[in-house]
Amino acid sequence: MTDKKYCLILAAGDGKRMKSDKPKALAEVLFRPMIDWVLNSAERAGMDDIAVVVGSKKELLKAHLAKRGEYKTYTQTERRGTAHAVMMAKEFIKAAADDNADLFIAYADAPFTSSAVMLDSLAVHKSEDNDITVISANVPNPFGYGRIVRENGAFSAIVEEKDCTAQQRAITEINSGLYWFKPAKLLKCLDRISNDNANGEYYLTDAAALLAKRGVYVSEDDSVVLGANSRAQLADLNRMARDRVLERLLDEGAEIPLDDGIIITDEVVVGKDTVILPNTIIKGKTTIGAGCTIGPNSYIEDCVIGDNVKLNNVQAFKSSVDDDATVGPFVHLRAGTHLHNGVKIGDFVEVKNSEIGTKTSIAHLTYVGDSDVGKDVNFGCGCVTANYDGIDKFRTVIGDHAFIGCNTNLIAPVTVGENATTAAGSTITKDVPPDSLAVERGTTRIKENWEKNHRRIKKA
Repeated sequence: MTDKKYCLILAAGDGKRMKSDKPKALAEVLFRPMIDWVLNSAERAGMDDIAVVVGSKKELLKAHLAKRGEYKTYTQTERRGTAHAVMMAKEFIKAAADDNADLFIAYADAPFTSSAVMLDSLAVHKSEDNDITVISANVPNPFGYGRIVRENGAFSAIVEEKDCTAQQRAITEINSGLYWFKPAKLLKCLDRISNDNANGEYYLTDAAALLAKRGVYVSEDDSVVLGANSRAQLADLNRMARDRVLERLLDEGAEIPLDDGIIITDEVVVGKDTVILPNTIIKGKTTIGAGCTIGPNSYIEDCVIGDNVKLNNVQAFKSSVDDDATVGPFVHLRAGTHLHNGVKIGDFVEVKNSEIGTKTSIAHLTYVGDSDVGKDVNFGCGCVTANYDGIDKFRTVIGDHAFIGCNTNLIAPVTVGENATTAAGSTITKDVPPDSLAVERGTTRIKENWEKNHRRIKKA
């Protein structure tokens, strides 16, 4: 054998018990489809080629795969067992044989299939020169799983739960459904697999009895066998995945006083002494520095957060927040936002696609969109950058040390120069030179005794 590795992922399950309009492979664990967990592990393991067997609602699955990259797909039109699914990909298996590669077979609904297990079991497969190497695990409750049957200690067969004798049901070593094959050997035995069993299906497990040189890799991590056929099982996988991430972050120095409502995905990096408070969700490719306080009640996705940052009741997406910034409560940071060092964002503020300079303060009730704001700028209450005219969007530029008075509307495109001030209640439609005061208000008109004669007063 060469060092080439092929991977075939079985993803034809329709997940009827999920009661979903999506194929089972797209059911999510920590906000990521289960098949993505398996694909990520296969790619980390350095698989040279990956193919997927699709079935029910295949268009949705193919569309998802297309977003990730190029994968060969094969369709299983009828659910007639795992060996039948593999038969649909004979072309791929033949290509693996022609390439003198080893073939790994996995399931799309087993998200804890790790790259470490793939590579460690491959080492056993190659060192023993096996035709098939089955990955097994010992579990306290083996109900529902195929049992690893041994004779005089040697692996002899895999028997499905419904076909087990009473003695075989007592076996706690179970089949994970993960295998390494010599693809040429697999091709020869596929046509010999029969459906003479309780379900009338073609089991891939029967290949173990048909191939001469068979071995077992016993995984110390029994979670490799876990899959999801129902919403309840999916929830169990989510809890397990969440707890693993929180344990890792605690080991790396993060502080999580209580984990109530905290969900953090496995890609997230959190620095030491950062406190994560309840009801906080952090997902995607988010990096958080040291000494921060994140939460409570915050949602952070695909963001880069510096050191000593405070995010309280914040929703942030595809944004950067530099060191020593304080944000919240009730703040929305939309994509493309960059808060520089020491920025202060107060309650009920939304920032979108904007650069906010060092130590600038946006205290409350303000919208800043498509803007380039300098350092040490102060926004009063209720300011708006009017960036959209109904057809196009324009940018607002505000220089260093400017003062934007309460209830100022900046009608983009417009520039406010350094050290300039806008008077409260102004609607700025022209550029403001540096060191200037801009006052742009309508003429005040007063109608005396208006309330006395108004219909509202008369009615009262």
